[in-house]
Amino acid sequence: MAPLRILISNDDGVFAEGIRTLANAALARGHQVSVVCPDQERSATGHGLTLHTPIRAERADELFDDGVQAWACSGTPSDCVKLALFSLLEEWPDLVLSGINHGPNLGTDVIYSGTVSAAMEGTIEGLPALAVSSADFQWRQFTPAARLALDVAEQMLAQGWPENMLLNLNVPPRPAEAIGPLRWCRSAVRRYTDQFEQRVDPRGHTYYWLAGEVVNDLEAQVSGPAAWPTDVAQINGGGAALTPLQPDIFWRGVTRDLPELAAMEPDQ
Repeated sequence: MAPLRILISNDDGVFAEGIRTLANAALARGHQVSVVCPDQERSATGHGLTLHTPIRAERADELFDDGVQAWACSGTPSDCVKLALFSLLEEWPDLVLSGINHGPNLGTDVIYSGTVSAAMEGTIEGLPALAVSSADFQWRQFTPAARLALDVAEQMLAQGWPENMLLNLNVPPRPAEAIGPLRWCRSAVRRYTDQFEQRVDPRGHTYYWLAGEVVNDLEAQVSGPAAWPTDVAQINGGGAALTPLQPDIFWRGVTRDLPELAAMEPDQ
């Protein structure tokens, strides 16, 4: 494959090992790599944008292998991709990558994910984009995930990347030789219990800490081909999960089940 111009971002920040591994691996394949990512961790920021304070960006090339141009940005992951495309880069990239995230981005958790949102910003602008996550918060062997992400992206580009499709790749926390097969997956529905822990500060004031544990994955309520496993099931089985997503969140249910709007209008 001819060298690609690749933009890489994340939500774990410029000092995260995952993004350094991914950027350096892409550079080693001969691609032209630019990194624009947050200057500190900004996980679970969703698709938030900075509107009320200025956004600053400083060069951070020294954190990566020679040849990677990098900026550390004071904004959110979505800010970073926007800033890269419309201000920092001389040419738009051929591909947007986000990650490698330090932890999974599975099921409906992608709604909150800064990693997925950074990639989605590329999709919104009409660019091929892939988010990649290592599906364990403690796992630090990112090389297999980087290799798989680049293999998937290069193959999809060679075969024709469908318009308006974001790819969300989750890789199990295993050495390369122990990772199971890569499969297309549908998104599970993830819910949590005991989401807030109530605490008391030294001054006697109550505050809350967002926590929670996953209690179920409601596979009966997911969309996608029924023969596909959910991303959660695939990761739990030791395989890598590749899930196609899109910015269009329009409801795809059966329209005959919707009430007539005239019946809902207030009396005149």
